Amino acid sequence: MNLGRRTLIGIPYLWLLLLFLVPFGIILKISLSDIALAIPPYTPTLDLSEGWQGVRSFFAALDFENYIFLTEDDLYWRAYLSSLKIAFISTLLALAVGFPIAYGMANAASEWRPTLMMLVILPFWTSFLIRVYAWIGILSNEGFLNQFLLWTGIISEPLQIMNTPTAVYIGIVYTYLPFMILPIYATLERMDESLLEAAEDLGCSRSSAFWLITVPLSKSGVIAGCFLVFIPALGEFVIPSLLGGSGTLMIGKVLWEEFFNNRDWPVASAVAIILLLILVIPIILFQKNQEKEQEVDA
Repeated sequence: MNLGRRTLIGIPYLWLLLLFLVPFGIILKISLSDIALAIPPYTPTLDLSEGWQGVRSFFAALDFENYIFLTEDDLYWRAYLSSLKIAFISTLLALAVGFPIAYGMANAASEWRPTLMMLVILPFWTSFLIRVYAWIGILSNEGFLNQFLLWTGIISEPLQIMNTPTAVYIGIVYTYLPFMILPIYATLERMDESLLEAAEDLGCSRSSAFWLITVPLSKSGVIAGCFLVFIPALGEFVIPSLLGGSGTLMIGKVLWEEFFNNRDWPVASAVAIILLLILVIPIILFQKNQEKEQEVDA
């Protein structure tokens, strides 16, 4: 293997080492430490300055007290379950909204597709926080949505949408919808139209051809889109904090409060490690799906 090829292969591994494995090791070390009134607020259990003796002392005093604490306090497992529920429902909602949009884009005239693609990507040109704050102005009791519904006479008093799970679902679906649309559109756009024509020639109606041909062939894009929405939504912090209020329980909010409000870095690190292990499962499944897709394309 020549030097250029080794360098090309080594760059992703170096990126993974510096931006994942090293931070993971630091967080894992903190999660096995004890809280203390210090800066930083924990007592390291592994002191590499002592050499091999420090490593031996670390394993001799090793305990999983912080992880055991997570199982004893129902706040944490309820936060994990609530996050899984919100992420799962948000993914289904994003799929329900995103698939028709992607289907419409794939069936639009070729000269319109770049414009439609730009409109999907356009929200990324604006700050994420600004977009979330905009939803506060839309969904609040005095916001645009309630004012419009009152003006049309559909409702007689403002709807309470802010600080509810509904607002969180709206925020997550809006934010991550492009991640659902783009993989599905990429799959549908390269689908062979002659398959639909053949199905219709054989007696299938347009709707039957859609369910028998289009939906199965778009499976890889749907799976990719669902993973790309579910994985970041599971650890979301900003949207539930700004739109969901104190009544919305998600593990991202718990993690923030443990780090910055309670200053309990060891427990917060243990929460982060468990969250990462939960995320590893969909990440591995997503990777397997990508490998299968590449094999099919090859």
